[in-house]
Amino acid sequence: MYEHLVSFKFNEKMNPQKAKELIEVLLDFKTQIPGIIELTAGINETAEVDNIHGYSLGLRVTFQDKAALLQYGPHPAHQQFVKLLDGLVENVVVIDYPIGK
Repeated sequence: MYEHLVSFKFNEKMNPQKAKELIEVLLDFKTQIPGIIELTAGINETAEVDNIHGYSLGLRVTFQDKAALLQYGPHPAHQQFVKLLDGLVENVVVIDYPIGK
């Protein structure tokens, strides 16, 4: 299995309604993209405000294997989500690693 972690830092154009829409699109990935075992997404609520550096939305996806992770990026549903981010994202941090070995 592979874990895919993403943290999004948005610019001033982001608003709560748009964030809610993005999360709904992300949560739909599980029904649209093959190989996803588990998926969570949400708004950062950490009490450690000094440590978030402006990253306000998180995504965690567990894929069945590396092949599923590699097919995720070019999948049409993922590419459509990337287009929704246009003009909103200041930075993104992505971490992928194997689990369960």
